[in-house]
Amino acid sequence: MTAPEQLSVAIVGGSGYAGGEFLRLALNHPHLNVTQVTSERNANTPVSLVHPNLRGRTTLKFRKVADLEPADIVVLALPHGSAAKRIGEFTAKGRIVVDLSADFRLKDPAVYRATYGEDHPAPEQLAEWVYGNPELHREELVGATRIACAGCFATSVILALYPLLKLGVLLPKDITATGLVGSSAAGASASDSSHHPERAGSLRVYKPVGHRHTAEARQELPGNFPLHLTAISTPRVRGILTTVQAWVPDGWSDKDVWSAYREVYGQEPFIRIVKVAKGIHRYPDPMLLDGTNYCDLGFEMDPDTGRVVLMSAIDNLVKGTAGHAIQSLNISQGWAETTGLEFAGLHPA
Repeated sequence: MTAPEQLSVAIVGGSGYAGGEFLRLALNHPHLNVTQVTSERNANTPVSLVHPNLRGRTTLKFRKVADLEPADIVVLALPHGSAAKRIGEFTAKGRIVVDLSADFRLKDPAVYRATYGEDHPAPEQLAEWVYGNPELHREELVGATRIACAGCFATSVILALYPLLKLGVLLPKDITATGLVGSSAAGASASDSSHHPERAGSLRVYKPVGHRHTAEARQELPGNFPLHLTAISTPRVRGILTTVQAWVPDGWSDKDVWSAYREVYGQEPFIRIVKVAKGIHRYPDPMLLDGTNYCDLGFEMDPDTGRVVLMSAIDNLVKGTAGHAIQSLNISQGWAETTGLEFAGLHPA
């Protein structure tokens, strides 16, 4: 049997959660061959000392960015703002560049300035990047060589709302989204510029208003409507459970919402609709999604008010970061979309 074609991969900033998770997935991918992983602080240290789950899976050692050699794919897992300031250096090293940070997600430099409080370092390049949400941008991702991976909280909000907004059924009222997020998503750096975040000890509101992913969600979702995001940190490390409150027309039922989800997501390999009448697993649960690339969606109607509560659960490090990066790469290269992402999760969790 002929071995599958493999593309070489260099991961820049690979000692953090995002880079480490991309490495974990890439090591199981038949078309990816990780040849380099960088970390300034951990240079010359075996990767498995920082990512102990990879013991026996790789013999790679971290190297400095200055020692980076050309690769087919360069994956950037750097703190926000770092990749854009050196993007010419990284694009010179790889034909395909995947950015896991927020640097190239927003298309409008004015929105970037308003969101991040500074001018974009390379505004002329923003149009070259495809937003790495496969469910919304599958066609644009085909053949893409610049992929800006979506934010994790934004992904959970977008996937919950997109069908109802695409079909134009929501009433023009304020939409509120509240995310219960693990500590790896609660303001934690994606790179090796800081230590891994500690486990959160309790529930706490860490971003009641002004969450930066609001701009992404507004950019990607159809229509013009008031959207408000609040993030609450939980004691878990992985996972996001988002509830979205929106309003549907008089007479709408569970069946109508179900039909809207099925119409838009019926063929999606990583979207699952969770709507069960009995048992303890009636709603999406991020604990069941640890390590997976699935987004589980659920909903509940309040027939007396027309309010619908949408529920979205993901692993923020997979479907919210490294997993949808792999999914986007699969699409861009013409590989089967589920390649390297078949893990089904664990139960009990």
